[in-house]
Amino acid sequence: MIHPKLKGLDTVVLLPHMGSATLEGRIDMGDKVIINIKTFIDGHRPPDRVIEGID
Repeated sequence: MIHPKLKGLDTVVLLPHMGSATLEGRIDMGDKVIINIKTFIDGHRPPDRVIEGID
């Protein structure tokens, strides 16, 4: 949520989060996906699994 006062300032530029938008970051994310899938298929718990209901 963006604070309404920020939207009204002429000195503020709002952009979406782009911290991972690098070639290296995207390659690393793809590698993580492959590792997680292979680990799951081999019958183990993926290292980056998401557990529903845990905050």
